[in-house]
Amino acid sequence: MTLFEIMDILDAKCLVGRKQLNMEVETAFSADLLSDVLAFAKAGSLLLTGLTNPQIVRTASILDIAAIILVRGKIAPDETLRMADELEIPMLSTRYILFETSGRLFMNGIKGCVERVGSDTYVTL
Repeated sequence: MTLFEIMDILDAKCLVGRKQLNMEVETAFSADLLSDVLAFAKAGSLLLTGLTNPQIVRTASILDIAAIILVRGKIAPDETLRMADELEIPMLSTRYILFETSGRLFMNGIKGCVERVGSDTYVTL
């Protein structure tokens, strides 16, 4: 599915990366914790998040994330948008919450980049 199609499904707007809207993606990862993104997100996936700081773009760059989708109608600060533009990481914004955004993409064929972690082990905090 292309980022342009994803924009339509999520009624999203493109903040940066308009030239890359024909990019195809098949998987996504949702998180608001950078440690989870670093531990579980996979290259080529969409990153769905409410984080808007420059660290999310740095993390996406390190992991070779295809695009960042900001949820809950968030707009990133200028510094974050400039960095995403320089690193050619498309950034979209949707008014849907993280759960709804994930569900809409899943219903339209986007799969999670990780189905579950561990075998029978749960993460304790």
